[in-house]
Amino acid sequence: MLLRRDRAITAVLIMLDVAFYASRSGTVSAADIAERAGLARRGIEPLLQALSRSALLESVRGPRGGYRLGRPRRDISVADIVSTVVNADAEQEDGPEGPLFAKVVDPVWRDHDERTVSALREVSLDDLVRRAEASGLRRPVAEPISFSI
Repeated sequence: MLLRRDRAITAVLIMLDVAFYASRSGTVSAADIAERAGLARRGIEPLLQALSRSALLESVRGPRGGYRLGRPRRDISVADIVSTVVNADAEQEDGPEGPLFAKVVDPVWRDHDERTVSALREVSLDDLVRRAEASGLRRPVAEPISFSI
């Protein structure tokens, strides 16, 4: 499943970006996510779609549209995020075969995978947001609405 999957790491970054930069009722645009992450927007679109289909994200249409969390950040584990995007392309994997792989490498890999997933279940999106705040990252301050004629 894991051990350094760029797709998984990028999905965690996307979810953290939405959790960190969207206000409680606000959204974050795909363009903003891509810009902050230094990624191409078209490159993150499949991940945004997979996360939306799994209800980890909600897609909002319209001029103020974008993405917001599908449920509270304390209820989303890093394992939820990773399994959503890794399982989406699991059938496409062509891997090694043969008796050494089947009897030695695959069982060891699966064992480490299970331990990794277990550890990631203990880390919530809320934990990552708190780490971001503790590291000194700040959210942009929303400008107050001004009514002048």
